[in-house]
Amino acid sequence: MERVLELRVHGVSNTPPDQLLGLRATPGGDGPQPEQVAGGPVTGFFRSSAAQRDDPVTVEAYSWGRLTSGARTRRDVERALWTLLLPFALANVALHARAGIPPDPDQERWASRSGITAWLIRLFCLSLTCTLVIAVTGVGVDLIGWQCVGRDCLGQIPGAWEFLGDPWWRQGTRALALGLLLPLLVVGAIGLVAWRTYQYEAQMPAEPRHRPVAPEDGGQPVERPEPPELPENPLQDPTFWNGEGQLRRAAVLHLCTGAVVAAAVPVAAVMIMDPPRGVRAAVAWSTVALLVAVVAIAVVAVGRPWLSRRQGATPLGRWSAAVAGLTLLGLAGTFALLLLPDGPAGQPLSTYRPPLGCVAQPDLTGCRTDRSLPGYDTAVAWLVTYQVLLLVAIAATNRSGRRALLGPVLGAVLLPVGTAWIERGLPGLPAAPYGARTWMLVGPVVALAVAGLVLPRLRPAVPTQPLGAYTDLAWRGCAPAVIAGFGWMMAVAYCAGLLYWVSDRLDGRAEPSGPSRVVPPLAVFWAGLACVIGLLALLALLVRVAVLLHRLRRAEYARLTAAGGLSAHDLRRCRDVSTYRALHRLVGEHAVRLVGCYATVSAVLVTLCCAAALSGHRPSPLSPAGWQTAIHWAAERGDALLGWLPVITGALGLLVYRTDSVRRSVGVVWDVCTFWPRAAHPLAPPSYAERAVPELQTRVAGLLALPPHHPDRMDGVILSGHSQGTVICAAVLLQLPRRWRRRTWFFSYGCQLTRLYGRVFPAYFGPERLRTLARAVTWPGGHVAWTNFWRNTDPLGWPVSAGQRDVPVTDPEALHPSGGEVADPPIRSHSGYPEAVEFARERAVVARLLRRTVPSPRQRIG
Repeated sequence: MERVLELRVHGVSNTPPDQLLGLRATPGGDGPQPEQVAGGPVTGFFRSSAAQRDDPVTVEAYSWGRLTSGARTRRDVERALWTLLLPFALANVALHARAGIPPDPDQERWASRSGITAWLIRLFCLSLTCTLVIAVTGVGVDLIGWQCVGRDCLGQIPGAWEFLGDPWWRQGTRALALGLLLPLLVVGAIGLVAWRTYQYEAQMPAEPRHRPVAPEDGGQPVERPEPPELPENPLQDPTFWNGEGQLRRAAVLHLCTGAVVAAAVPVAAVMIMDPPRGVRAAVAWSTVALLVAVVAIAVVAVGRPWLSRRQGATPLGRWSAAVAGLTLLGLAGTFALLLLPDGPAGQPLSTYRPPLGCVAQPDLTGCRTDRSLPGYDTAVAWLVTYQVLLLVAIAATNRSGRRALLGPVLGAVLLPVGTAWIERGLPGLPAAPYGARTWMLVGPVVALAVAGLVLPRLRPAVPTQPLGAYTDLAWRGCAPAVIAGFGWMMAVAYCAGLLYWVSDRLDGRAEPSGPSRVVPPLAVFWAGLACVIGLLALLALLVRVAVLLHRLRRAEYARLTAAGGLSAHDLRRCRDVSTYRALHRLVGEHAVRLVGCYATVSAVLVTLCCAAALSGHRPSPLSPAGWQTAIHWAAERGDALLGWLPVITGALGLLVYRTDSVRRSVGVVWDVCTFWPRAAHPLAPPSYAERAVPELQTRVAGLLALPPHHPDRMDGVILSGHSQGTVICAAVLLQLPRRWRRRTWFFSYGCQLTRLYGRVFPAYFGPERLRTLARAVTWPGGHVAWTNFWRNTDPLGWPVSAGQRDVPVTDPEALHPSGGEVADPPIRSHSGYPEAVEFARERAVVARLLRRTVPSPRQRIG
């Protein structure tokens, strides 16, 4: 008897195997139980203990949830700490949100639209690593090694750090050398953690050998290889889910660049305070040359094929060793420069530091002056400004192609030129107008960069109509910049909170109205103000969502009760159903637009904060002007909130791993981010799909490839995916060889491939690529082996209309009990699809079709 396997794959809620299999608990507890038939303790395949080998349809559940949740072990704490790397994860996702990615990665050229966008995104990821490093460098080098000069201040640091107040350490920049060890240790720790995850159970699928074809003359069977398929989707790349070599090469660049940026902060300070001469000059300029060489190599290398291609376990290579060697030499030169005594000429470096005794004598000369490390505040302000320009360039290029780069490039060039004209003047040009400042240039420069977004959006080479309403590109083609921008804002919030928290602790004994001994960078102050305004904007957005939901609910309620003649009980049930239908429309029709509105407000706010950071002005809490006092108070409250953000994020990460209710609300973002492989940021959290997709592929192909009389052989497989499991199953089908797809049917329910994934990731799930998926599962007879189930009460499930069969599922089955039942039929919304009558009816039809396509064991396959 031909056997068919229904292989169910759950979504982000980590549905346990017994629920996936539809097993019901009995009062005595002696009912059927899930039994593991393949896999291990983390991921596994389960069947009911009551399943028999002669069942016409065998149901099997694949549980992958412990890759991201549910283990309740000590490892959950380690995984929860991965949520602190969420900014890196979002930046990595931006690479996959590009438009125009060719199906074959070897066809992508650097000068193409997708190639330039990929290079810009990888540059942004490199700058994001620098953002974290420069913040930790500010803690170790600026706050502790430079500004914290007294023993009362050093006593606030955990550990015995009072020795830094000794006269020997206060001479020159010796304390900076010790403070530099902190960012280097952080870089090393992140690299060690990331290096371990590069073998995060990622594996290539085992390729089962299909039965050789026996010739009619009785000779030895011969192997008939299938002709290779031309790729039509990037997910068909055989190395898509295994890029260990790429990750290791990219990690070397990121870690080395981070170490170089950390070293550049004290080196630049020394060059500003006391331009070196003699031996110091030789050491300083050779060190600068080494540091610049590492950054230049990294900027060029992130766009080269040797880094951007996923080539399995390819070794690091000579370039990686050269970069690491240059970095070590640069660090050695940095420590040598910092430990050398002051130069014979110029002012002693110790005079630039804050004086001792400011707490006891606030009127001491220099106590009321900002004595932060020279050049550090300016470096932070310029870094965030150029990151904003880089985000605009990513959005413009992805939307309108290479021509849109003109605006961001002009802005990036004119900003330093204008600054030099205002501060020093340029030969051949008149002096800058009186009162002109650098911060005044930020607005016009960003406006010039944004002009590239006004250009018409590029259309695909073969114009195709969208699959339906609300399936066009998300955020008008700016999805990579929006996603990366949210990750960047989160990273800046982390860094600002860290700098504020450390400076506040070091300054704990100072009087509230007195001078601050330890002052964080000016950008931290304005980040706190931006946090307060951003939270107010988020509150306004939530109010808008509530109003919109109420309006949609009223419209759905009116539609349900239009026929009239309903009882009071039915009217109450209509109110409940209208709420779910309103949520379905809110997510499907308005969610992307609302996120875009918030992104626009955030972009304006970030631009103003960049201008404020470059202004060098910090409102005083003692100013007679009331607005300065209010701004200072709001910024202080915002910085205090940012200080708790990493703690809140880590706690949410732990709850995501341990609590199912939190997973259903917060874990959606986490699972979408960690679905994609780390192709842009090598320090992002690992991808669970690197294990889930190959395992499913191996399981499906392995069962179909067994000999005809093998007891475990399956003659057909229904790959049944729910919610995020739908995305995993789609990736599996695009990886499966053609001969196994011809004996496979795809069930999708709670499907997000059109309204969310298709709009944000058009190169993988856009209209044309979904039609590619439908063609890939089309049998020779013309059957499109794909059925999609959806409900109008499911906020995450919609029709697909890519050529497959869409089956609407009634929910609830009725407004009132029937057939002797006393309880109302439940509103299942996003769950319980296999229990629906429509699902069972479709599965019976598909099982018959799968059995008809299987040749008899007595027939030769040819």
